[in-house]
Amino acid sequence: MNITTKRHLSLLVFFTVTTAIFAQQVGSNSPYGRYGYGLLSNQSLGASEAMGGISYGLRRSQQVNPGNPASYSKLDSLTFIFDLGVSGHYASYSDGLNKQNFYNGNLDYIAIQFPVLSKVGASIGLLPYSKVGYNYGQTRSLSDIVYEEVFRGTGGLSQIYAGIAYEPIPYFSVGANVSYLFGNFSYSSVSVPRTATGATIGEEKKKYSIRDLKYDFGAQVTFPVDKTSSFTLGAVFSPKLASKSDVYATEMMFLSDPYTNPYQNPSEVLRDDTLSSQQFHLPATYGLGVTYSNTNLLVGLDGTFQQWNGLDYPEVLDGLTPENRFNNAYRINAGAEYVVDPYSRDFFSRVRLRAGISYGNSYANVSVYNPSTNQSVGVGGFKEYGINFGLGLPFRDSMSGRLSLLNIGFGYTSQRPDLPYMIKQDMFKISLNMNINEFWFFKRQFN
Repeated sequence: MNITTKRHLSLLVFFTVTTAIFAQQVGSNSPYGRYGYGLLSNQSLGASEAMGGISYGLRRSQQVNPGNPASYSKLDSLTFIFDLGVSGHYASYSDGLNKQNFYNGNLDYIAIQFPVLSKVGASIGLLPYSKVGYNYGQTRSLSDIVYEEVFRGTGGLSQIYAGIAYEPIPYFSVGANVSYLFGNFSYSSVSVPRTATGATIGEEKKKYSIRDLKYDFGAQVTFPVDKTSSFTLGAVFSPKLASKSDVYATEMMFLSDPYTNPYQNPSEVLRDDTLSSQQFHLPATYGLGVTYSNTNLLVGLDGTFQQWNGLDYPEVLDGLTPENRFNNAYRINAGAEYVVDPYSRDFFSRVRLRAGISYGNSYANVSVYNPSTNQSVGVGGFKEYGINFGLGLPFRDSMSGRLSLLNIGFGYTSQRPDLPYMIKQDMFKISLNMNINEFWFFKRQFN
């Protein structure tokens, strides 16, 4: 396959997959997706995720790192990088009495990175921002009628980004991403009678869409120690985003469950309201990280802070207030990568070994009730603990000499609730990431 064919094939795959992502929902089954914007996604890609999610201080020529756009300028003038990630998840949910397990699979992200000018690099791609997907309920009784109350939600936010970075002086780089943030959300409460013959099924539903621009700014400065080792300090800032959207609230009656028969017309419409120009705010984000690297070893530490507390969000969607809806969120990530000898002829000596840990809190609170008495016990969130490890398997192109990587990652996260009666979540994740390093911009002297 010649160079031109490879270019066209890579671009065809990129745009095909990007178009397909527009139509898909990101897999999730967590009931915590009911609040706020759902479960937030980690913005680290491939090898970065296997190192606990570090990204702010990462500066590598062979890795796409949208977590800090200043990293794009590290790319040399002859390299094109194509990065694609998929994953499978096994999640277990428990409230202390009941337990349920789910399996999911995702196409996580797609990104490319390429040089523009000397000391100028760029990247474009599509990343998840948040995900919503839950379906849970309980049996209730009213007089002589027994019915099942089911809560269902779908949707999430994704972002198509374009970024550029420039290294104006040696060892110092600045960069920025502009992202088109988009997504649809739908929350339903369905009452399904179990004892009344011929009774209709009621659904109360709220839905909205978000379309807006998001900005991320980054900087990196490198401090050389010797010819093969250095420290890199990175910082990232994302301004607060204030968006508006209409919320559509409906109450309808159906002859059968609208979840299993979604294309049926309602037998009766009890309410059909449009709540115009509702406020949806996303937080200002601050990130700081540092890495140390030499020929064989890379270690890094990141810290992230998001100002969620007090942000506007429609009360009609969750019944909470600006004082108790969101928490200021923080996250700490640490990780490392080790390779015996990246230049060895022995394959196993060139395999990259990675590991990392992370810790953070939930940005959104939930209303908690005693299931026996239906009495409120307060509003609370959870703490999240994570551990990751992985391998980077190198593959060298015999024609160009370029090194590509197949990254395999394994992760475990545990969400520990703050209050009794909340749901504990444990999730195991296997991820595959193909990092293709192409020799695109060399001008041939012959055909």
